[in-house]
Amino acid sequence: MLICVSIFIVYNKVDPFEMLFLVVTLITLLIRAEEPACRLHGDPDLPLLSKDGDIIIGGIFSFHSTPLYANLTFQDMPQSITCKDANIKEFLFAQTMIFATEEINNRTDLLPGLSLGYKIYDDCRYMPLAIRAAMALMNQPEEGTTSNITCNKKSSVHAMIGTSDSSTTRGVASSTGPLNIPLVSYYATCACLSNKKEFPTFFRTIPSDYYQSRALAQLVKHFGWTWIGAIRTDSDYGNTGMATFLQTVQQEGVCVEYSEAIVRASPRQKVLQLVDVIKRSSSKVIVAFASFVDLEFLVQELLVQKVFGLQWIGSEGWISNEYLAIPENYKVLGGAIGCVINNDIIPGLDDFFQSLNPSGNQVLNEFLRTTTGCASSAVGNATYGNSCSSFENTRKINIQYTDVPELRITSNVYKAMYAFAHSLHKMYACQDSEGIFPNQTCVKKNGMDPWQLLHYMKKVNFTTKYGEKVYFDENGDPVARYDLINWQLSKESTIKFITVGLYDASLPDGQQFLMNNVSIVWAGDQKKVPKAVCSESCSVGTRKAIQKGRPACCFDCIPCAEGEISNVTDSIECIKCPMEHTTNHQRDMCILKDIEFLSFGEIMGVLLVVFSLLGACITIAIALVFFLHRDTPIVKANNSELSFLLLFSLTLCFLCSLTFIGQPTDWSCMLRHTAFGITFVLCISCVLGKTIVVLMAFRATLPGSNMMKWFGPTQQRLSVFSLTFIQMLICTLWLILSPPFPNKNMVHYKDKIIMECDLGSTAVFYGVLGYIGFLSSMCFVLSFLARKLPDNFNEAKYITFSMLIFCAVWITFIPAYISSPGKYTVAVEIFAILASSFGLLFSIFIPKCYIILLKPERNTKKFLMGKV
Repeated sequence: MLICVSIFIVYNKVDPFEMLFLVVTLITLLIRAEEPACRLHGDPDLPLLSKDGDIIIGGIFSFHSTPLYANLTFQDMPQSITCKDANIKEFLFAQTMIFATEEINNRTDLLPGLSLGYKIYDDCRYMPLAIRAAMALMNQPEEGTTSNITCNKKSSVHAMIGTSDSSTTRGVASSTGPLNIPLVSYYATCACLSNKKEFPTFFRTIPSDYYQSRALAQLVKHFGWTWIGAIRTDSDYGNTGMATFLQTVQQEGVCVEYSEAIVRASPRQKVLQLVDVIKRSSSKVIVAFASFVDLEFLVQELLVQKVFGLQWIGSEGWISNEYLAIPENYKVLGGAIGCVINNDIIPGLDDFFQSLNPSGNQVLNEFLRTTTGCASSAVGNATYGNSCSSFENTRKINIQYTDVPELRITSNVYKAMYAFAHSLHKMYACQDSEGIFPNQTCVKKNGMDPWQLLHYMKKVNFTTKYGEKVYFDENGDPVARYDLINWQLSKESTIKFITVGLYDASLPDGQQFLMNNVSIVWAGDQKKVPKAVCSESCSVGTRKAIQKGRPACCFDCIPCAEGEISNVTDSIECIKCPMEHTTNHQRDMCILKDIEFLSFGEIMGVLLVVFSLLGACITIAIALVFFLHRDTPIVKANNSELSFLLLFSLTLCFLCSLTFIGQPTDWSCMLRHTAFGITFVLCISCVLGKTIVVLMAFRATLPGSNMMKWFGPTQQRLSVFSLTFIQMLICTLWLILSPPFPNKNMVHYKDKIIMECDLGSTAVFYGVLGYIGFLSSMCFVLSFLARKLPDNFNEAKYITFSMLIFCAVWITFIPAYISSPGKYTVAVEIFAILASSFGLLFSIFIPKCYIILLKPERNTKKFLMGKV
């Protein structure tokens, strides 16, 4: 290589400085080529707890809650990150992993001839430490070796359990995924981890937040809360879970007044702003999708500002946490209700916890110092004092932390270890020619790769010894089951988590959320479910109208309009009733409209019937008087034949008014109008005939006049028949072409139906009236001309007066008929018939009856001729 470089330098005439640079670079490459392929920088990370075995399972737990950051000077190698705030709960989770390992190793029916080992690390709920622990598990050197490390060796662990936080789990899963190492989390619930494209080797024994979010949404719906506030942890856990929750509750018609994020590292000013939002809001129910470490800061500030009486709905991240469940926090969180993992009791685990020996266990000794306050005689790696190593202190920690129902996650760690064990057992139980790998081969016991275990993990299916069935779906998630717990204060002033319900995602929709008969204590120690609505529910008979600029849950209740109903609460719109129905007073039911017509039973109908019959009786009586005195001069002088015909037609006029009363039918509608038209024309024709007779009689007295021979009895009868026949012809055409028919008038009134006779053809009807009016006008004109003819009893002036009444009645009838509503239209028509009939009867015949009955001395020919 040096010869090649020299030739290159000479040939290209390289500058001396460039030549020096090339030589230095070449020497550096030669030196590095002699170094090992991989070199460890710094000291190796060793596990806190470990045990050798044929198959090693890695574990990452949050033994501490807070990392202590080292100052970076960029002059020395950075110091290792240390942790504080011991988390006894996570320590017990790790002990559960050890318990399950020992239990599996002691079984003869599971993994016979093989032993499981473990390596457990602390991630301090800190992403860099979690990923560093995962890297240490995947490529861990032997203790004391820092050189000559090969980079192509297999992972030192075959699977991992961890972590407790969704964000750190995402980091670890992203690291283990490319190496096909199965990772099972016992506490990471973020729905984002169900994405198999991003996290192909991830499984979990705790349900996804997707199901928890849906369970909380159904809980909100179950208690009728439609106006809520929402608080979340600003992390993958809180953001993803709250996003699913908000999407679900909004589909259920629930409105969210505010949605705020919290994080423990936030400055106090931001926490104060959130408290101010809560105080100013009108919603009294708050859904908190948060971790307990983040929510704790908010609760402390709410205590300071005395913000009490709110109903809290909690996720499993804090609802059953013993650090929050203290009497002081009960003032804020009292009556809280939320979802937690099922509380499965693992046989033998409690005894295992009780038997823990702090002697020689540095991790347990640290927890004892933190939790029981025992003194220690040394620090660092030295042995702690006897006070911390006593079994009495171990029992204190067990009583304090293992006798609470919050310790539910232990079963998830237990199930994770058994999922590995059953997958390994299934894999090693494979027989030749029955394998699932190429050429139907099986896995060699001394040559297993993590990707082979991953294949069996996807199909694992077993039942724990306490009866729970464990398997994973296509996303690596288990069946979602939650207990619903309620914060209640015991007589000893301690907070108890009382199970009041159950959510099971495996049940059909609508049956997944079940409440038991346990009494729930609500915020403020109330026994009644609190209300959480922006607007009170709209009762039946009203509809919702959204308030401008506000969410859909804020609305006004507007009564339904006339003819519309709403028979359910919170109706969005009113339902229009059918045409023949109207609304009741409450506007919640359609009822049949009242049918209105002029009946015989009502007072007006009775009065009109009485007057009709009275008119007919008077007419018949007058006819009888005329018949009995038919030979007297006054009867003969007034054309007795036309008089009797006129009385007959008047009787028909009085009686035809009866056809207008009662419920209209096809026959009554046709009869009433045609009978009215024909009888009135007959009546007017008789009056017109009498008028013409009077005129002709006086004309005939003139010398040389022979007019009476042209208008004798025959001509009189013919004229009456001809005039009446024309009306009969008009009515016949009316009945053939467009006859009257009964009709339900539902337009004039909204609350009732008017039964009326539709005219069929309005033009023909007014033609009938017009013909009557024409004859009446002729009669009036002729009688007016003959009113001053000489005679003591000139009938023309009485006819003039009767025609004046007749025309006045029917002229006023037209506007009254048009403007009268409902049955009063018929009453006006009957009144016009009766009034005009009485007018004709009294004006023409009463004066004659007066003479016949009361003044018989005037009933002589001389008196009538004016000679007396």
